[in-house]
Amino acid sequence: MVASQSSDALLAVDGLRLSFGGLAALDGVAFGVVPGRITALIGPNGAGKTTLFNAVSGLVRPQGGSVRLRGEEILGLKPEQITARGMVRSFQIARGFPKLSVFEHLMLYGQDQPGESWTAALLGTAAARRREAALAEQALATARRLRLTHVIDNQVTALSGGQKKLLEIGRTLMAEPALMLLDEPAAGVNPTLAEEIGDLLRAIVAEGRTILLVEHDMALIERISDHVVVMASGRTLAEGSFAQIREDAAVQDAYLGGAA
Repeated sequence: MVASQSSDALLAVDGLRLSFGGLAALDGVAFGVVPGRITALIGPNGAGKTTLFNAVSGLVRPQGGSVRLRGEEILGLKPEQITARGMVRSFQIARGFPKLSVFEHLMLYGQDQPGESWTAALLGTAAARRREAALAEQALATARRLRLTHVIDNQVTALSGGQKKLLEIGRTLMAEPALMLLDEPAAGVNPTLAEEIGDLLRAIVAEGRTILLVEHDMALIERISDHVVVMASGRTLAEGSFAQIREDAAVQDAYLGGAA
């Protein structure tokens, strides 16, 4: 199965190339993410999955190729510009500000912050107060959904690994994106929480969002993904349903070591 792109892709990656010191980390990667479903990006360690996320989200600048979001070229834009256009990513290692609480983190990533305008921040206009109250309600609702209300006043450094993973998902939700890029959201968590995260991601998509997911938990990928893209050695190797890629001989050789 050679990777292809759909004409109705929300995100279209085409011929993406990125090298570090002569080593090709991305070597012509191409695939599309269709709206309203979970697309899983899998591959062995070193395949280039996180590098791809960094390139697509604006953290690094590829040497060639194209990245289009809703048909608009976003390659070369800054991360905040890409976020403003409706695509937000999480990180494999949860990031945050150590002295801020869970509630403050969620508030920080809400859209249309009153504090982003000097006038609104200094004058405390009625519109700014209404927006601040709306963001607070959204943050509380997000915390309830993620079962983080009992730690909502805790600093991020006091959270467990699983709670930090949930907060990363909450951070992306607060930005109200059309497309969420999630880098190993279930890595290192216990099986019960991994299953809950899977259910949460399916619910998010059912509400109209789209997810591009990097994850090594094949049981989770099989259960929740609608489409799977396989990378190997910085290239797109194959794509299709989980059942299709599981039976692909090239995928077995490159990713599963030849095991059926």
